[in-house]
Amino acid sequence: MPNSETLKRIAETLGVTGDYLMDGSSDTVARARLEDRELLQQFQEIEKLEDEDKRVIKVLLDAFLTKRKLRALAV
Repeated sequence: MPNSETLKRIAETLGVTGDYLMDGSSDTVARARLEDRELLQQFQEIEKLEDEDKRVIKVLLDAFLTKRKLRALAV
């Protein structure tokens, strides 16, 4: 068992909480990282879709985020 300082460093490196490392689930991590509960719920619903539908959503999100990054670079 790692000491608390080691556990803290591992959690920071992995981008999770110490609680998650000890007994968390991926759902716990999602809640910790997404403060927008509606967005979290939407992502959970997307998880239930067929692979092709998920792929389309990923493409749309990627296009939107890429556009935002390009706009930020242009300023």
